[in-house]
Amino acid sequence: MTKPLLLKNLRLMGAAKTDVLIDDGRIARIAPELTPTGDVTVEDCGEALALPGLVDAHAHLDKTLWGMPWHPHQQGKSLQQMIDTERHLRHVLDMDAERQSSRQVALALSKGTTAIRSHVDIDTDHGLSLFKGVAATRARYAEVMQIEIVAFPQSGMMIRPGTVELMDQALRDGAEIVGGLDPCGIDRDPKGQLDAVFGLAEKHGKQIDIHLHEPGEMGAFSLEMILDRTEALAMQGKVTVSHAFCLGMNDQARVASLLDRIAALDVSLATTAPASRPVPSVADCRARGIAICAGNDGIRDTWTPYGNACMLERAMLVGLRNNFRADVEVAWALDTCTTDGARVMGLKDYGLTEGSRADLVLVDVEALSEAITLRPPRRLVISGGQIVARNGETASAWQTA
Repeated sequence: MTKPLLLKNLRLMGAAKTDVLIDDGRIARIAPELTPTGDVTVEDCGEALALPGLVDAHAHLDKTLWGMPWHPHQQGKSLQQMIDTERHLRHVLDMDAERQSSRQVALALSKGTTAIRSHVDIDTDHGLSLFKGVAATRARYAEVMQIEIVAFPQSGMMIRPGTVELMDQALRDGAEIVGGLDPCGIDRDPKGQLDAVFGLAEKHGKQIDIHLHEPGEMGAFSLEMILDRTEALAMQGKVTVSHAFCLGMNDQARVASLLDRIAALDVSLATTAPASRPVPSVADCRARGIAICAGNDGIRDTWTPYGNACMLERAMLVGLRNNFRADVEVAWALDTCTTDGARVMGLKDYGLTEGSRADLVLVDVEALSEAITLRPPRRLVISGGQIVARNGETASAWQTA
């Protein structure tokens, strides 16, 4: 068991200077001028600002090329072209899922992320191999990174017979969440796919997280079908819709009606704030009490050369995409990468209060907005009471080849 850790001179969320005692992986006490007693490690934090552990609530740990030789990007612009190209390149490149997911987790720790929801491809080309690789990473990093795995049928379910059975096995083997993808655009059978997704969730007692890239009225149609099933099966609070580009369409009355129903059914949303697509309004979601979280999506993979696993950078992108400028608005962008991410993932005892799990990120800035706009190296990252990174470098115990 890690011995107690006393953090002196830090500012929780930018408030007045205080001390924090961490014991047995929890925040045991918060008070000014705590005096160390017994065998305790003392860390002077130099009045750094402390955030709760950052939450990447939409990731693809099995896809990253991080740490591999640079690969020229060659996929087309359409979603189907990207899916087909990646499935092909997995056979060409040495994309070992356990090694690559471990690399991204180690990188994420250095950036202050302490929880990740990862969609992992399940298809008839690769079977359960990608799930097994990420599951091994989840086990290795269990002490310091809370990882949820979504069984994700990226290549389709109805159009690839055998995928539903593989999804079923992945859920039996430890995947926490049932995934889905564009019921109309990919499977061309929205009823069939959603019946399968909700059927698996009901069978295994699991939650659902569905990618919905479909734009405009097509996306709204699929979204309504998802909401219909959520209501009929009493799955309020157990469904997340990722991307939901249709909620950024120009028909504001239509969007408002959908958001009202999403709020009534306690459905969550996940965004990556892409510059190239319409996105749900964070302010409109907050006004209705809808949990809207954020994620890095792909990190330097066959889909995109961009990304570095920094959720403060993602908060900046959320802020830019939503035209947030005032400090209070920039704090809303941070919420998508902290409290709302924790809410969507159902993280227990999340936060910066006594009794909470000791997940803290320290940055040398004056204010929350400055943390997002400057994004300096993390002075200290603590996860589950352990120091896992210092000055932007992951601790040696959690580094990977």
